[in-house]
Parts: sequence; structure tokens; C-alpha cells
Amino acid sequence: MQRFEPISLERQDAYRQRLAASTITASDYSFINLWGWAEEYGLAWAWGDDLVWIRQSWPEEVYWAPVGPIDGVRWADALAGLSESNPVFTRVPRSITLAWEESFPGRVEVNEVRDQWDYLYSVEDLVKLSGNRYHKKKNLLNQFKKRYNYEYRDLTPDILERIIVMQERWCAWKDCESSELLAAENRVVVRLLRAWHMLRDIMGGAVFVDGEDAAFCIAERFSPDILIMHVEKGFTQYIGIYQAINQMFLAAHQEYRFVNRQQDLGEEGLRKAKLSYHPVDFVHKYRVRFL
Repeated sequence: MQRFEPISLERQDAYRQRLAASTITASDYSFINLWGWAEEYGLAWAWGDDLVWIRQSWPEEVYWAPVGPIDGVRWADALAGLSESNPVFTRVPRSITLAWEESFPGRVEVNEVRDQWDYLYSVEDLVKLSGNRYHKKKNLLNQFKKRYNYEYRDLTPDILERIIVMQERWCAWKDCESSELLAAENRVVVRLLRAWHMLRDIMGGAVFVDGEDAAFCIAERFSPDILIMHVEKGFTQYIGIYQAINQMFLAAHQEYRFVNRQQDLGEEGLRKAKLSYHPVDFVHKYRVRFL
């Protein structure tokens, strides 16, 4: 039987090696996301010989896809280590659903979950903002640059305390405590900033206007080609601030080809905003129930 334990910083490197050997490209499985949200979702992991199993306990009890190389896995034996005879999995990539459908014909129910798709964008597109489709974004960015005396800075250890204060101010402005999701996200953001020096490949940027806090973002080097944008916060009293932090951060990191800006969670306004940046692809995810 698999033995689940809290997700720990101590096994960060070993987990990242398993993830690199897997077929998984979804942002959910990055160590920064997994560790950052572990307390909010009640996440735990169990380590097998080749695979890491992830279990979520809130708001529902469900498993995530196993992480590691899947070629040659004897799935009947691997799944036998779970306590449930008919387990349910969420956020499962297509490569694993296909393997399970082949191994268990007629015994798996697979449903695509649009709300969980990750949005993948071209870094070059979001830096240049060329053409009519980006006209409104480019106009807002130009307004910001012309209107304000601004400074962009990559996040470095010497300004992390200031970023924590910026997050606290943003949360007070948005009344985070009145929203379960915003309150949880606030705890995650502060947790990541406090552990910055211990997290591999974490990065970010900030924009200041006349020396005052305006926006910040937290991202991650997921692979040689892909960045994940985990957090993006700005004060909208500054016209074009979100266009500014997005473009300026990516302009400073053009060695990457793509940026994953995660899912829309089924929120209509968020979906509209993400689509307006014209993704070049999606990372599809599925819910799987064993029958």
C-alpha cells in the first residue's frame, strides 16, 4: 500500500527529476505549484520505485496523475498500491489517459475538463504585441509608458519583503478575506515569497511608479523552453499596469519560447481575458474514474 506523506522541500530535487522524466507539461505539477498549494488542497505524495503518487483531500478526495516515466509501467500493479478499488483522478494529461485506456479497456471513464486547460502563449508574441489582434494591449502598454515614471526590476532577495508588503496591500484593497479563493491565494503567495531562497527556478518581476509599488509577478522556469506564470498582481489605478508587468517581465526573459499562464477555472471573465492574449496552444487535462 502506498504511504502518503506531506509534500516537503527536502524532496524537491528528486521530485523535479521524476517530473522531467515524465510526459507531463501541465502547470499543476510544477514543484512550486505543488508545494505552494499543498496546505490549501491537502496535498500529499507517496513515492514508488519510479512514480510519485499525489493525493488531494480538499475540497474533494481525489488523486492527481502519477509523476515519472510511464514507459513499461505495469499499471495494474502500480494502481493496486492505492487504497481505493475504483480511484478517481483529476488533472490527468492525455498521455496517461491513453495508457490507462489501453491497459484497462472498458474500465476507465475519461472526461475532458475545459476549466482546467492551461493556456500556452508565444513569448515573442506577448513581447512584441504586433498586429491588429494586439492593438488594444499595445495601446494600453504605450499609455502606461507615456503617462508614468516607471521602473521594472527582476525580483531579487533584497526586495522580497517589499513584495510581501505589496501583496498585503493588494489583498487589503481586494478584501481577500471575503473570498475563500483570494484568501487561499494570498497565503500561497506569501509562502512562496518567504521560501524564495529554497525554491529551484523561481523568478519574477516588479514594476514601480514614482518609486511606489505598482505590480509584481512570480514565475518559474519549467523547462528550457517554457515559463509558468504563477502569480500576477497589479494596482489598476495605473492605466495599463497588467499589460506593463506582463510585457516587461517577458521582455527581460526572451530566452524562453512559451509562457504557460495556467487555467481559467471556468470563470467567464478570466477566460475572456486569457483568450484575448491569443494562446498558441492549450494543455488539455482530464478527469478519470476507474470502473
